[in-house]
Amino acid sequence: MFGLIGLLAVASCAARQEVSNLSASQKNGEVQTANVQVITLTQTGCQFLEVESQDYRFSTTSAADCREINAETMGDRQSGFKPLQLAPGEYIFRITNQNVPYELGFYLRGEGLSQATLPKVSGGGLLEGKTQDYRVTLKPGSYVFSCPLNPTPDYPITVQ
Repeated sequence: MFGLIGLLAVASCAARQEVSNLSASQKNGEVQTANVQVITLTQTGCQFLEVESQDYRFSTTSAADCREINAETMGDRQSGFKPLQLAPGEYIFRITNQNVPYELGFYLRGEGLSQATLPKVSGGGLLEGKTQDYRVTLKPGSYVFSCPLNPTPDYPITVQ
């Protein structure tokens, strides 16, 4: 019994070490390693900073604030989105909650009908000031990502 527990502990430590050792070259919030690429994204009120043309500094206290802000600003903001262009492969999306006073999450999925066939990843529990990793292997196709808890727009990703 102890042997199995020890083996699980070693495997757990090795998995944590793999994520913590991701550091090779960095470019535009992306860290490239031999097997996994880390995409760093920052959430503020109603937006992900790295894929919009600017930090709008929206002041929010709840998801309802973002629904109202998005209804008023989405037309102007969408033209400034910078879609992510990625190669197929394994990714860690490292998401940080920067000064949003309520729980956030992350939801990446195939766009349109591809939602049923392409890989996806999601999760919540991202409290103010915290960073969380979401791991996914992306196949060629069109994806979107967002935070339904914030809520943010659907930001495009093309994998080819």
